[in-house]
Amino acid sequence: MFQKVSDSNFVQGEHSALSFWSSRDVFAKLRKKNANKAKWSFLDGPITANNPMGVHHAWGRTYKDAFQRYFAMTGHELRYQNGFDCQGLWVEVEVEKELGLGTKNAIHEFGIDKFVDQCKRRVLKFAARQTEQSQRLGYWMEWDEPEELRKLSAAVGSSEEIEYTNARGEKVKDVPHQIVAKLGNPDWGGSYFTFSTENNETIWTFLKKCFDRKKIYRGHDVMPWSGRSGSAYSQMEIADGRKLAVHRSLFVRFPLLDRENENLLIWTTTPWTLTSNVAAAVNPELDYVKIQSKRDGQIYYFAKENLNYKRLEKESKEGFGRPEWSWPDGVPKLKTLAQIFKEKGGFEELGTIKGAEMVGWKYQGPFDELEAQQWPEGWISDEQNTGSIQGAAYGFGTLDGSGYGDPKAAYAASSAGQHQVIDGERDSKGNANVVAGEGTGIVHIAPGCGDTDHKIGVTLELPLIAPLRDDGTFGEGFGEFTGREAIDPTTADLVIQKLEEKGLLVASEKYPHIYPHCWRTGDELVFRLVDEWFINMDWREEIKDVTRQIDWLPESIDGQNREIEWLTNMRDWMISKKRFWGLALPIWINPKDPTDFEVIGSLAELKEKCVEGWDGFEGNTPHRPWIDHVKIKSSTTGATLSRIEDVGNPWLDAGITPFSTMGYNTHRDMWEKWYPADLVTECFPGQFRNWFYSMLSLSTMMRYDETDDPKEKQPFKTLLGHRLVMNEEGQPMHKSDGTAIWFEEAAEQIGVDTLRWLYLAQNPASDLRFGTRHPEQPVTLETPEGPISETKEGAPTCKVTSGPADEVRRQYLIPLWNSYAFFVNYARLDEFDPSAEKIPYAERQEIDRWILSRLQSLIGLAHESFQAYDTSRFVNAAGQFIDDLSNWYIRRNRRRFWRSKDANDADKTAAYLTLHEVMVTLSQLLAPVVPFLAERIYQNLVFGRDLLDTLSSEEDSSDWPESVHLCDYPTVNEDLLDEDLNSRTALAQAVVRLGHQVRDQSNLRVRQPLAEIRVACSTAAQRDAIEQLASVIQDELNVKTITTVDNLDGIVQYAYKPNLKTLGPKYGKLLGMLRKDLPNLAPEILAPLRSGSNVSIEMGGEMIELEPDDVLVSTEQSSEWGTADDSGVQVAISTKLSPELIEEGMARDFVRHVQQLRKDADLEIENRIRIQYRSDASEIKQMLNIWSEYISAETLADSIESRQEIADGKSVSVGEFATVLSICLAN
Repeated sequence: MFQKVSDSNFVQGEHSALSFWSSRDVFAKLRKKNANKAKWSFLDGPITANNPMGVHHAWGRTYKDAFQRYFAMTGHELRYQNGFDCQGLWVEVEVEKELGLGTKNAIHEFGIDKFVDQCKRRVLKFAARQTEQSQRLGYWMEWDEPEELRKLSAAVGSSEEIEYTNARGEKVKDVPHQIVAKLGNPDWGGSYFTFSTENNETIWTFLKKCFDRKKIYRGHDVMPWSGRSGSAYSQMEIADGRKLAVHRSLFVRFPLLDRENENLLIWTTTPWTLTSNVAAAVNPELDYVKIQSKRDGQIYYFAKENLNYKRLEKESKEGFGRPEWSWPDGVPKLKTLAQIFKEKGGFEELGTIKGAEMVGWKYQGPFDELEAQQWPEGWISDEQNTGSIQGAAYGFGTLDGSGYGDPKAAYAASSAGQHQVIDGERDSKGNANVVAGEGTGIVHIAPGCGDTDHKIGVTLELPLIAPLRDDGTFGEGFGEFTGREAIDPTTADLVIQKLEEKGLLVASEKYPHIYPHCWRTGDELVFRLVDEWFINMDWREEIKDVTRQIDWLPESIDGQNREIEWLTNMRDWMISKKRFWGLALPIWINPKDPTDFEVIGSLAELKEKCVEGWDGFEGNTPHRPWIDHVKIKSSTTGATLSRIEDVGNPWLDAGITPFSTMGYNTHRDMWEKWYPADLVTECFPGQFRNWFYSMLSLSTMMRYDETDDPKEKQPFKTLLGHRLVMNEEGQPMHKSDGTAIWFEEAAEQIGVDTLRWLYLAQNPASDLRFGTRHPEQPVTLETPEGPISETKEGAPTCKVTSGPADEVRRQYLIPLWNSYAFFVNYARLDEFDPSAEKIPYAERQEIDRWILSRLQSLIGLAHESFQAYDTSRFVNAAGQFIDDLSNWYIRRNRRRFWRSKDANDADKTAAYLTLHEVMVTLSQLLAPVVPFLAERIYQNLVFGRDLLDTLSSEEDSSDWPESVHLCDYPTVNEDLLDEDLNSRTALAQAVVRLGHQVRDQSNLRVRQPLAEIRVACSTAAQRDAIEQLASVIQDELNVKTITTVDNLDGIVQYAYKPNLKTLGPKYGKLLGMLRKDLPNLAPEILAPLRSGSNVSIEMGGEMIELEPDDVLVSTEQSSEWGTADDSGVQVAISTKLSPELIEEGMARDFVRHVQQLRKDADLEIENRIRIQYRSDASEIKQMLNIWSEYISAETLADSIESRQEIADGKSVSVGEFATVLSICLAN
């Protein structure tokens, strides 16, 4: 019945399993089997369809598939909908590269319509790619056919109808734009795409509800900005884009007015912002030192603490908090201010004042001559909004002082004339904005160039100078800086040059720090005054209430509090981006009156209110530029409103998916059936601020008018977060340096089942150290489609190594395969038929009942683990079970299987029946974890089908489902569960484990028999268990006798000393007495400490409670015994060897070497042999005289012959004696 099992061929076996599932339509049969059963709702976090998958994507997708497979096998109906994130800057950047477009103006010239079409094509192209990769992972979803997606991608932009086959196999005919718009809808099935009209229109519903609650507003703020992309970044986006950067930091003097030769000492890491300085902030409570330079007599004020403060001392040694953020090469250690002034000729301290005394001092700014500094309320560069900000009109009047009487009055009213020292105030948490430490304790304030500066500027009504244009360059009014890019190093050079010319530069240095970058492009950001659209988040308490309804896992990451903290501290949500590809924000505004605007909640509402441009839009998706043509009539003023050109924050796209993907607007009955999701899972370090936050916010608002119960608003019930995938050294992997591992490279070299075990066994709260890509070593990969030497994107496929993956194979998958192969290959020889007459469990050996009982425990734990979304608990327990199966059950039962075939051998049949049941059940248990390997094992054990052999086509049995994934997940058979038996065997295994530890410590191999083991038992139950399994322990440890004792007195002596580190803080006054008297206490008094119990003693008239850590325990043992203990179990083994024991050890050595020769010769199990040996040692011959019968039986040898010469023999050591061995088949 069974097909012979040889090499595992894990990767090739995965290919065959994929083919089997496809040919048998197993996934469709699974969905049919579970239709209309209890629902389990999973919501897929959309993967960005912008590049191929890497191994980091596969971790989360493995979780998703494993949970879906488990809940399907437990009889639940599932949705099986994958998601693709489609819109946003990350796609635009790649398309810009493809098209050679470097600026927003270039995109305008190319054509927004063509650019947006190209974005759609790219998304569809990589959706197809990621679909193929996900299928290779074994990720079961209702997938669109990759070739259909590629066909659609090629047709985007055409007005000709095409035929498209959707995920349900239905053929639809329409223009490409309309097919794109409907992808993933409930009627078509397939993956959801966030660029779909359903998704975008549902976001309109959300924004309309925000508008109805008066939460949408147009605002001005200083936000992170990319000149390259011409776009602002929200608080949630910038949090994920921080990088270690090295900037030129400057120490600059600001001369004080009316205080001769006196200066403020200012420090900045962004020299370009000095052009826009309007104030200098101090902390009124700090002490500020006054020093005088001996070289030029100039006097400087700065925080006293900073004089000798060792700047970034910790970071120079330990880095900046991440493995990749070590101190940069080529950056010297930073100097203290005292060192800087000493190197410039020395200094003298003149005194100290409080910061409060400095408030109000006037000073001369470093660039007061610039035109931008001449205006009373500030300056906004051209191409920026010039409307009402801070309640003041920002005009660009004449430069001759008109309106101020005379030039002095004009200067006094200008930004430059208003420079003064201000109180730096405190943030929303009450922390001072200005502190000592890094810098000088005096902060230069430029409200148009920094977010904190802007807040201070608004509060104190400071002038606002906003220097940067849309492209990140200086606008008019900034002299030689006009047209220069703020982040260009030559701009810093020009600042330094100008400061040196004016004598204002005190020092410059290379300064490493964490600075915001675009999280998608890697570009360094600047802070710039922006005109954007925001959601007022003053309803955050509602979101917090919803957050508290959710089960956040794993508990160790403290997810709920992380999310609550983010919600508490976050600012209003900036939802607009001045870009091209993304959600068209449904905000229509009166160009002549910015307060006259409306938010549209649906396409139907838009059509109803449209007064112009519908014909140009109809037939297209609601994207730019087509929707920009539509104009509506204001409901309040009757004016014609135009859509703002901004696109939406992409986290709106993903955040709406609990509503859009389940048909909130179009299939409400379906939405009510599936909402909320039972589970979402994604990488957690950043998603608290991104996807998790957006889902919580959007669901809270979407349901605000439907229920007051926060539990009914929750978009999901449980969230499972996991950390990051790193290389084997714990460093990030990057595409830019060739270290990022493409999914194919890992799948086809390491194997998907190995990857899945590795992912699912990992503690999700810790980074996974995966492996290493070797870009200098290209390889050809064997894939299901054939050999490849590069990915479909043209990247060369390279060698990938992974120590953790090697361990998974070595410890778990290979022992599992070998256990399966052992059963099959012996069962074939004996023609075992699992359908033959059953032997009652009660009539089987105890070891059979034990492995079946252990299996029941594993089944129960599997259900607990999957239902608690804790795969690592189950997978690691399964690994221990595989070890028990292989290294305990099978190894201890080998002789039962080796016995000659006998139809009346009920004991042998019982062993086969037991092992068959265990292996079939184990394949079912492991199906969600290693679906390919589980299928291969199941097919052979149940149908006698080898998936690697297309000729093995046994007929399916009607008694078994045709795939392991169509089986019901195993449930506990209480009749087979024997906890006492499990405990007894576990104790015996613990004793054996300790015995091996003693052997290792004593350098005594297991083949060497020993005389005795003694086991100290603390309870009668332990003693009974040891005595019942004494023969097992003796056999495992190769000892002649086993003795249970109360203690190991006489063999082991324990010495106790007080641990002064722990006892000192608790009993300081008694420490001297403890040091003297505790070692002299009777050992039996302190003995409980060794098993983890506390002990109470009287010392100096006081009762003292000693904990195990309070006492240091050392041991002394007899030279003829080795000892070990763990968790209350103590063993001692006699290490003295008699001549008889030595001879027996030699015999076992001899057997091992012959067995290896059999294996090397690839002999069949039943082949009999002849053994020849040559040795000059008389001890070998003497051993063979006594042990030849044992050796012959163990090795199936008909004879053992001594030879003077042996051709092609193998040199081995038998005991301490050199021997040459050879074998050949017996006649």
